Amino acid sequence: MKSKLFEIAPLLPLAVCLMAGIVVGRYVSLPVSWWLLLSGGVVVTLLLWRFVHLQTLGIILCFVFLGAAMMERQHPAEGYPQSEASQDSRLSRSRTFFLHQRDRLLQRLSDGGLEGDAYAVVAAMALGDKSALTKDLRETYSVTGASHVLALSGLHLGIIYMLLSLLVLGRRWRMFSQLFLIVSIWGFVFLVGMSMSVVRAAIMISVYALLSLGHRDKMSVNTLAFTAIVMLMVHPLSLFDVGFQLSFMAVFSILVWYPFFEGLIPQPFLMSHRLVKWLWTMLAVSCAAQLGTAPLVAYYFGRFSSLFLITNLVVIPAATLILYLSLIVLFVPSIAYLLYNIVTILNSFLERMALLPWASIEGCHPSVLQTIMVYVVIAALYLLIDRLSCISRTSPQK
Repeated sequence: MKSKLFEIAPLLPLAVCLMAGIVVGRYVSLPVSWWLLLSGGVVVTLLLWRFVHLQTLGIILCFVFLGAAMMERQHPAEGYPQSEASQDSRLSRSRTFFLHQRDRLLQRLSDGGLEGDAYAVVAAMALGDKSALTKDLRETYSVTGASHVLALSGLHLGIIYMLLSLLVLGRRWRMFSQLFLIVSIWGFVFLVGMSMSVVRAAIMISVYALLSLGHRDKMSVNTLAFTAIVMLMVHPLSLFDVGFQLSFMAVFSILVWYPFFEGLIPQPFLMSHRLVKWLWTMLAVSCAAQLGTAPLVAYYFGRFSSLFLITNLVVIPAATLILYLSLIVLFVPSIAYLLYNIVTILNSFLERMALLPWASIEGCHPSVLQTIMVYVVIAALYLLIDRLSCISRTSPQK
């Protein structure tokens, strides 16, 4: 019996194989070019059209070869993001223009009365500028498990997308409204400097918007896998970026584990208790994201936040309000005092939480192998739950 995950996300194995190929291509050298192996693999795969299983295996190997072959074009000194000299001149000029506009908006926030840590948080959340964040402030958000709101990601673009969706025209002009939303989202991506997490989120939202025109299944693991393939084809070294890894693992884990956590409480009960449903949704999303990112956080930063459930119940709604108010303050600077007070209260809350002796578990530094094994255990647990669910659905009811 095949896992339901692979049935609804056929692009997921291809994305995984492409990632595996990129890793192989970076650390394994062959006397022949990977491009030669890729060409031979494509020819053999085409000749196996009568043998479905062998052709499937051939496609998988071709994606591995493709990932390795793309790494041949990368230089050791190259990293993410790419240097301005390696990019298209028009793209560079566009980014320079948008970054200049961002500086003007940041100045407007400052002129409105935002200063200190309040300004630093708003600048990071709304416009992706982390330069004003102090070391202590970063540490506070990290210890309490709230640092994700300081890095522009799918959460922020999702909030902006929902806000713009309320402002555009109705279903009669659906195609034009979705195109407007896509252009606006990508304009914001340029405005904040095209960070990895924002680009990933923008691609996903663009796919979501386009698929919504056909009323198809929109935000799914398959969409995430497609996004990963596109981004890695453009820049294979993105795979080794910590932000890329954390961002994708968070979204992947939410898409996979959220339905399971949500289903622990019967839907009729949740529908009849709206506040409980809202709280449980927040907890389920937080648990799912933490399950996917905790091993990586422990590996890279040697830390596990014990308060992520509590802080996310406060931080996510606060981040939504802060982002909305930030957009309003840009046009109505006179209400900046309200935004300042909200951010100050949020910072004070997190500082108090960070002072608790059990706020985080420090000093956990798993090896690469240990980190991989943790994810293997998590994957095995998911497959076990998925198999048991399939058995329970197919078993005859008494």
